[in-house]
Amino acid sequence: MWTANNWHLHHDKALAYSSQLINTFLNKHGITIIRQPPYSADLAPCDFWLFPKLKTPLKGSCFGSTEEIMRNATTELNTIPKEDFLRCFQQWKDRWDKCVEAQGAYFEGD
Repeated sequence: MWTANNWHLHHDKALAYSSQLINTFLNKHGITIIRQPPYSADLAPCDFWLFPKLKTPLKGSCFGSTEEIMRNATTELNTIPKEDFLRCFQQWKDRWDKCVEAQGAYFEGD
C-alpha cells in the first residue's frame, strides 16, 4: 500500500516474509509493516473480495488441466476493472478500522 510517499507492507506472517533478511531490507528502505492479527477472513482481501469474485464466473466449470484453470482464472482476473480493486482496498481499510475500533473483539456486519 502506498500513502504519502511511504510504502506499507501487509502480509500474513509467512516465514518467507518474516526472515531476518527481509526485515533488514524493509527497515533499510523505511517500509512499514502492518501487523497482522490472528487469521480473520474478514480482514483478508482475497477471502472477502477476490475469491468470491473469481468463483462466480468459474462456478460449474470443469477443467482438464492446471494450465486450463490458470488460463481461465487469469482471463477472469483481467476483466476486473482497476476501480474494483481500489474499492476492495478501501473496504479492507474500513474493515481494519472497525477491528481497531472494536479492539479486536468479535463484531458482525460491515
